[in-house]
Amino acid sequence: MRPFDGRRILLGVTGGIASYKSAWLARLLTQAGAQVDVVLTRSAREFIGSVTFEALTGRPVHTVLIGDGHALDHIRLAREAELIVIAPATADFLARAAHGHADELLSATLLAAECPVLLVPAMNDKMWANATVRANCAALAAQGKHILDPGVGPLASPDEGAGQGRMQEPETIVAHSARLLEPRGKLAGKRIVVTAGPTREPLDPVRYLTNHSTGKQGIALAEAAWRRGAAVVLVHGPLSAPAPVGAVLKPVETTQDMAEAVASEVGDADVLIMAAAPADFRPAQVASAKMKKTGTAPTLALEETPDILKSTAGHRKAGMIAVGFALETDDVAENAQKKLAAKQLTMIVANSAREAGAGFGHDTNRVTIFAANGTAEEFPLLSKRETADAILDRIEAML
Repeated sequence: MRPFDGRRILLGVTGGIASYKSAWLARLLTQAGAQVDVVLTRSAREFIGSVTFEALTGRPVHTVLIGDGHALDHIRLAREAELIVIAPATADFLARAAHGHADELLSATLLAAECPVLLVPAMNDKMWANATVRANCAALAAQGKHILDPGVGPLASPDEGAGQGRMQEPETIVAHSARLLEPRGKLAGKRIVVTAGPTREPLDPVRYLTNHSTGKQGIALAEAAWRRGAAVVLVHGPLSAPAPVGAVLKPVETTQDMAEAVASEVGDADVLIMAAAPADFRPAQVASAKMKKTGTAPTLALEETPDILKSTAGHRKAGMIAVGFALETDDVAENAQKKLAAKQLTMIVANSAREAGAGFGHDTNRVTIFAANGTAEEFPLLSKRETADAILDRIEAML
């Protein structure tokens, strides 16, 4: 998985109860294609064993700073690492790292490292709020280290309740690691608005019209754009997949809601990617109470919803790249090219609802990209992550 394939990551684990999550983190990084070297502190080994990480990564685990055959491990590990992730990072380790201690393998390796470093604190919420801990984090940030603040939720002890101190989930750490590993291109620093998912048009207080969109392609686009360094706003209807890390989320319900949310964001956007599947029609009247069976089915009158993409044309800043999507059942190329022209798009991503393994609900897609300059590029069946990167590669080439 981009950008992990073949990359060397050093995963440092310190002595906190959250280290049980570090095992899953090691697995996710390894499954993504990274070569993961795990360094355990002495206190970490009180919580979790070396064998666990060796089984998950297929690589030896490092624990010794001084010992026969290990005299320069801290130099070698630091030199080979393209990213260092320390999760969990305890309050004690943050203090020692901030002040340059090197009395064990992990802190010594950190001193010798020149690659990006991501520190993922985990501790009791009162400890995280302590002024000394915050000062140590500020010192580490001033040194160029990246700090991923703890999450809010239930803490380790049954009587602690909820608070800020939980180690972020492994999937979140993977996303931040990917952003640090991804080479910076033309999307870095750009503001991108992405839409995703279906909309729901109410019939009555309990029913609505919608479609089969899950939002997976829009989520993949938002993830990939944020990974490349962009500031991403995701305007989304009800999603059937986890929301992406890093994006500012703007949840909506109806097509009118989505139109208003997009209008509020599009003015200063560098790129607009309309991957959502807003409903084209809505009931002309919404019943104020639940419709009951009476023996005769009601007649449903429909009206068109706002054309979100077309309505943005007058609000796009000069040079903005506007990307549309066209999911068709028939005449895919012809209908997509008509939409490209009618909505004044830079390019449109077309696919067929009749294509096996593509379109709504699938983890894969097969698309053709039509550009306003007349070019057309057809892609094979790819994962939606790969499709997102292919689309963003073409956008970067246009910037």
